[in-house]
Amino acid sequence: MAVSTPSSGGGMFWEINITPLTDIFLVLLIIFMVTASVVVESATHVNLPQAENTSPENKGVIVTYTANHELFVNSKDVPEEDLEPALAEALGRVDAKIVIFQGDRTVLLGDMVKILDVAKAAGADQIAIAAQRTATASAPTGS
Repeated sequence: MAVSTPSSGGGMFWEINITPLTDIFLVLLIIFMVTASVVVESATHVNLPQAENTSPENKGVIVTYTANHELFVNSKDVPEEDLEPALAEALGRVDAKIVIFQGDRTVLLGDMVKILDVAKAAGADQIAIAAQRTATASAPTGS
């Protein structure tokens, strides 16, 4: 965009309008922030064991233990030594003091028992183990 200078110089100079460029960067930033949360959510993939009778409940605090021995409390990465305080804080924010354990099927039973003991010490009243419904399982009846 050409703009004339004051009468002293009488020449022309160019001015770049950066408003459209700033708008594009802000839109790209928003897109990046949205996709980053999806990537973090999908990065905590666990291969759940199969079960025939499961009920779809999602109340309480979810503890995820991956095959790589990573711990997550409600999708938040937590070091093993900080598990009890993180669980106590998460249980304090929910009415139902239920811990739902999502462990990869390759997780050792001893590791699972240690995590569930920590959950009890953090104040969990009930503990549930998440599993995927098998393809051959029939739908639950209403009784």
